[in-house]
Amino acid sequence: VLAESYARMGVPVFAADIKGDLSGIATPGTPHPKIDERLAVMPADGFTFQGCPVVFWDVFGQSGHPLRSTISEMGPLLLSSLLDVNETQSGILYACFRIADEQGLLLLDLKDLRAMLQFMADNAAELRGSYGNISAASVGALQRQLLVPEEQGGDVFFGEPAVNLVDLMHVDFSGNGVISILDASSLMARSPKIYATFLLWLLAELFEQLPEVGDLSLPKMVFFFDEAHLLFDNAPKALVDKIEQVVRLIRSKGVGIYFVTQSPVDIPDQILAQLGLKVQHALRAYTPKEQKAVRMVAETFRPNPKFETGTVITELGVGEALVSTLDEKGRPRVVERVLVRPPQSQIGVLDEPERARIMDKSPLKGRYDNMLDRESAFERLQARAAAALTQAEEVSRKRDKPEKGSGFEWLTGTSRRQGLGEALVKSAARTIGSQIGRQILRGVLGSVFGGRK
Repeated sequence: VLAESYARMGVPVFAADIKGDLSGIATPGTPHPKIDERLAVMPADGFTFQGCPVVFWDVFGQSGHPLRSTISEMGPLLLSSLLDVNETQSGILYACFRIADEQGLLLLDLKDLRAMLQFMADNAAELRGSYGNISAASVGALQRQLLVPEEQGGDVFFGEPAVNLVDLMHVDFSGNGVISILDASSLMARSPKIYATFLLWLLAELFEQLPEVGDLSLPKMVFFFDEAHLLFDNAPKALVDKIEQVVRLIRSKGVGIYFVTQSPVDIPDQILAQLGLKVQHALRAYTPKEQKAVRMVAETFRPNPKFETGTVITELGVGEALVSTLDEKGRPRVVERVLVRPPQSQIGVLDEPERARIMDKSPLKGRYDNMLDRESAFERLQARAAAALTQAEEVSRKRDKPEKGSGFEWLTGTSRRQGLGEALVKSAARTIGSQIGRQILRGVLGSVFGGRK
């Protein structure tokens, strides 16, 4: 109902569909006795059954347009969380991204990251002076950790073309905001961690790329993060602190965020304190532990003298909620017990023929369907290795068959000494690499800042 309302007001919406039943928002609903019963209690002026403009997305490209990000755009902080690595291994990842940035090596997919880690292990002695100790054990542990997301769909998720934020912020020809629905049913079954990491990356991209707009009458975009507890499960404190910073500041970019979860206690207190609107549906409490959780939830609301919040939470029926909003000065109002109006769209899963019809008419058809594999770190490092092997073979042949000096050894060098020409080439390569590296800036969550370079 919230997504419908925002769309009618011309606000684009992004929502994750965990069970597949949110897809029905794309088509008009049908009359039902329960809907008639609710409308009789709370008349809604102008209520008509109608669908909303929708674009479907799916990481695996089966139920929607493929959703991808690159390793470089994801950044070391989010990738460390995805791989669930320790502090030492996280430091290796940060060094990996720094070296890649400085040498102009693009990290687009998992094979790029794997090749970069192997390069670091092979050249640990040379890199130690600038980046600290790079142990073979830590690199090996990271390479093993990469097998987990690779098996869970990371080989499909990481790559190009990466999603463009503009394609998530459409308004249709009639002025309605387009609802982007991520079909996450398969993704949740295979890798909840990739799901959570992707949503955090999307949040970071919005924060870094959108301009400051101040206090707007309507948001520029609204996000619904379903199963929000996954964003914080086992997340390191550094990541939680960064999320808090983004949540606190992103409202000035005109972005609204809804964390959808079973209980407010799933959200860290410092994040929960930044949220202005709270909608609490029924909680059942039969055991002492459940009753304690209900009391904790009730304490997050400003009390209403008309009823006992903790008691009402356990009495709420279908389509009822406790709601707390902010007043004009940003202070929490007392909690109110409210009824939720019926949705105007279909309740339940959209049938496959209708989904196929909507996807066929999508304005993004063909833009993300085919995966690209341009030259990146994997290909560049392979080329370097091949060149080094060729050079080594040439040196070996010259040693086996010495030739008379040409008089230009000072320029070309010998097998034992680097010549001036070779030194100039290497110096130029390092300079070019440094200049490329300076173009790559990373934002608050470690993702690429200021667009793709």
